[in-house]
Amino acid sequence: MIPFEDEPDYRIGIGTDIHRLVENRKLMLCGIYIPFPLGLLGHSDGDVGLHAVIDALLGAAGMGDIGTLFPDTDDKWKNADSKELLLAVKEKLDEKRWQIVNVDLIIHAEMPKLGPSKGQMKRVIAGLLGIDFTAVNVKAKTNEGMGEVGEGQAIAATATALLRKKKRRGL
Repeated sequence: MIPFEDEPDYRIGIGTDIHRLVENRKLMLCGIYIPFPLGLLGHSDGDVGLHAVIDALLGAAGMGDIGTLFPDTDDKWKNADSKELLLAVKEKLDEKRWQIVNVDLIIHAEMPKLGPSKGQMKRVIAGLLGIDFTAVNVKAKTNEGMGEVGEGQAIAATATALLRKKKRRGL
């Protein structure tokens, strides 16, 4: 085990998620409702944006992944609001003295067009994580008609996160 004084000050994590688009589900992305005739199929609300951010944060902290923390075999998480899952992860990071430096997120979707919603997505993520708006970046990309995302059958997301270890007082 590495002694405390030798622990790295910074860590980077990456997270990905993909969910199929289906009828009779609300489309939730980055904690906001996007008006669209299809929504994301998932055990929780299927919010691929927040799920990718969660996995990036957990990965950077060396704390597993979203499936381990919130397993789809547990009915407790059935239709869960992903904002609540992100808040729970933030609490775990705080307990381990990890400070979130920044989050960068790409949402891969052919439709709907997400440009008009990116600012609101950034505000929600920054607010949930307790970080400055400028420390969150949200990008939207298409797949140019290729694959499940490009054919409008799914939406995917990829996120990175940078964490910094908070120093103990008095050291």
